[in-house]
This record gives sequence, C-alpha cells and structure tokens, in this order.
Amino acid sequence: MFWRVIATMAALALLFYAGCCAALYFNQRHMLYHPEATWRLHHAPDFTLVNEGATLRGWVMHAGQPGALLYFGGNGERIEDAREELVRWFPQRTIYLLPYRGYAGSDGEPDERALISDALALFDEVSPKHTSVAVIGRSLGSGVAIQLAAQRSVERLALVTPFDSMVRVAQSFYPLMPVDWLARERFESWRYAPRVRCPVLLLRAGEDQLVAARRTATLAASFVTPPAQQVVPEANHNTIQEYTDYRVGLSRFMQ
Repeated sequence: MFWRVIATMAALALLFYAGCCAALYFNQRHMLYHPEATWRLHHAPDFTLVNEGATLRGWVMHAGQPGALLYFGGNGERIEDAREELVRWFPQRTIYLLPYRGYAGSDGEPDERALISDALALFDEVSPKHTSVAVIGRSLGSGVAIQLAAQRSVERLALVTPFDSMVRVAQSFYPLMPVDWLARERFESWRYAPRVRCPVLLLRAGEDQLVAARRTATLAASFVTPPAQQVVPEANHNTIQEYTDYRVGLSRFMQ
C-alpha cells in the first residue's frame, strides 16, 4: 500500500511537470510578445513596408537626412512614444520606427524568424536612400538588431539592456524547466556577435531585474572586437531611457 501511494504521487508529479512543460512550449510566444499596449495609436503611420505578405506600418522623422537610424524596441514597448526623444537626440539622421508584426498598426503575428526577416527588409528598403544606416536595439530589439548587423553593413550598433540568449534569460526564471529543449524563440545573440564588424555600444541598466549583468557580459565577450560598454547605475530594465546618462551615451556614440 505504501509503495502504491508513493508511485501514485510520483506519477501525478510527473504528469504535473509534463503539463508545465507543455504550457511553456505552447504559450511561449504569448509570454514573450506583448503588443497589446501598442494597438492604440496616437500618430497616424506615414511609412509602410510590405514583406512576405505582411504590411508593417510605422513612422519616419527627419526625412532627407544623409544618415539613417533604425530603432527596434522591447517586447512590450510602444516605439511610437520614442518619436519626440529620438528627434531631439538625433537631429542629423532620418529615423525609422517600424513596429513588429502584430504591434501597433502592423499586420501579422510576431515570431523570431519574421522579426529578423522584417528587419532585413527594412534595411534593404532604407539603405539605398542614405549614406549610412545606424541601428539601436533595446531589450528584445537587441536580439533583432544584432542579427541584422551580422547580415548587413551597419554603420554603428547600439544595444540597450541586451542579453546573450533569450533561452538563458528564460532559464533563470524557470530553473527547473528544460528551457533549452522547449524554446522556439531563442534569440541567441552570442552566435551572431562574432559576425558584427561595426562599432558597438552596450548599455546596461545597473538595477536590471530582467537581464542579469552576466548575460550582458557573456554577450560582450562574444564580439571579435570588444564593444564599448556603459552602465546607467540607478536605472532598471524599463526606466533606463529616463536617465541623462543614457541619452548622452547614445548621442555621443551615434555622432
């Protein structure tokens, strides 16, 4: 009787664990991408890109400048809200803000393959119109930006609160789960860093509670040429843009 109870409890525990693994596997995109806050637009889109049948709708500021700047935001970030700041910070660049699939006014559903494809398509659309193209990627966007820079001739690359691997970040939140086996959305930036040849800046939040400092350090060590690094000591993952050091660091690097 005792061993039967033990066996039943072990079977239930195993079933529960398998259920948790299945939930993580099938819900990972809903857990990673959070477009809901971006759906209500305050500015009408004035730039459209069609890629793989999906229509992406965004904004262009400072049209006609010789240099361009592409900005890729976080997984729940309203990049529309960065319009005024980016205009002030980078007056000598044409700035392109293109929401991910399923975000703001863009069609489709987000996933890693689609986001990278759209980033490459955006670069290919923009680059013939400008002498150079610089890129900023923040949080999730750092994973998009680094893959773009590994495949295209980017002038400068700034990565804000970046990580070496989304799998490793997720593993820290789910230490008992086989995340590496389950993850489809991987964003393994460390694999692409050695192929980046442009100047790179890594901006880390000193109080970041989502991306541990070691995740950024591992990414930094993956580049062939060591990147410039800056820490905004009092900032956390979601507030780094509010600090003067962040603005000054980005502005100096992009100049």
